[in-house]
Amino acid sequence: MSEDTPLLLRRRALTPPELDAIPWMHLLSPSEHERAASDLKISEARPGEYVCRVGRPVTYWIGVVDGLLKMSTSDANGKTMTYTGVPPGGWFGEGTALKREAYRYNIQALRKSRVAGLHVDTFHWLLDHSIAFNRFVMNHLNERLGQFIALREIDRMTSPDARVARSLAALFNPVLYPVLHPGEGEVLRITQQELAYLVGLSRQRVNEALTTLQARSIIRVEYGGLRVLSLEALRSAVFEKKNGL
Repeated sequence: MSEDTPLLLRRRALTPPELDAIPWMHLLSPSEHERAASDLKISEARPGEYVCRVGRPVTYWIGVVDGLLKMSTSDANGKTMTYTGVPPGGWFGEGTALKREAYRYNIQALRKSRVAGLHVDTFHWLLDHSIAFNRFVMNHLNERLGQFIALREIDRMTSPDARVARSLAALFNPVLYPVLHPGEGEVLRITQQELAYLVGLSRQRVNEALTTLQARSIIRVEYGGLRVLSLEALRSAVFEKKNGL
């Protein structure tokens, strides 16, 4: 298709491996699985492309099969506030889908990403028919609430090093991002520029923070990403504000 073809018109059915990568699909009964599989669609979002925009009505419950998205919003002056990143295995917008309201945030691809969507009507059908799906969504909502409370704390931190540490730790949530969650000692595939977009700092400042975290043996920067050596230390990291920042 043309480079100008909208994301929605580039959608296709999922392959069996792509369906298998969706965590909640394994919770469904055979009939529920068949209904969801026949409805799910997937598209490849290009870097910088918007998946959702503020004010647009919800039509799909959306998840990331591969790639990295950014959830953000802008104020009247054009200042952007980034809420969080959405890595592989992450599904978002369940609150918006439940209320069938317009989006209050933008979702943008930071890299080439495969994005799956379950139509909002099928989302509600599963809520009406599947106890396991209801529990998944309920746990998701509860964990999302905790995540946003933590993000408010991060936003108020004066230390850029601590902001980077806590933002990294947020990507290792085993409930919200079960596919990404590799545990300590494994590599998180993320670039310094992508992390800078998520944290709201310059790439140079993120590089300094990663250097500090590496010196404390909390992470190790490697080619193509970074290795988390102590997830608990990353979650509880506290740093003094540096002069001039």
